[in-house]
Amino acid sequence: METTRKLIRPSFDAAKGKPPEKRPLPDGDKAKSTPAEHTNAENFYYAKQIQQKTPMVLLLNSGEEVRGEIEWYDKYAIRVSRGNKPAVMIYKSAIRIMYKDE
Repeated sequence: METTRKLIRPSFDAAKGKPPEKRPLPDGDKAKSTPAEHTNAENFYYAKQIQQKTPMVLLLNSGEEVRGEIEWYDKYAIRVSRGNKPAVMIYKSAIRIMYKDE
């Protein structure tokens, strides 16, 4: 007993001009967006410490400790004024940890 099956498929011409259908996501699933590359949290923190002239302690990767007020910053470095001593510019990559001096 031989049966013939008929394949149902749209022609390529019919599918060309039509964009693919967008299916709605189920209620529990939300589209995941990539995290923001730059949140401005670091800039806000530095600006706040500069404005308030907060005494800071910077522990460097070399083990050295620098105490002073942040005067200026950019993408790669921070300038710290140290009272009677000369101000120093420190690369951010050289800083292990930074906290407020108590």
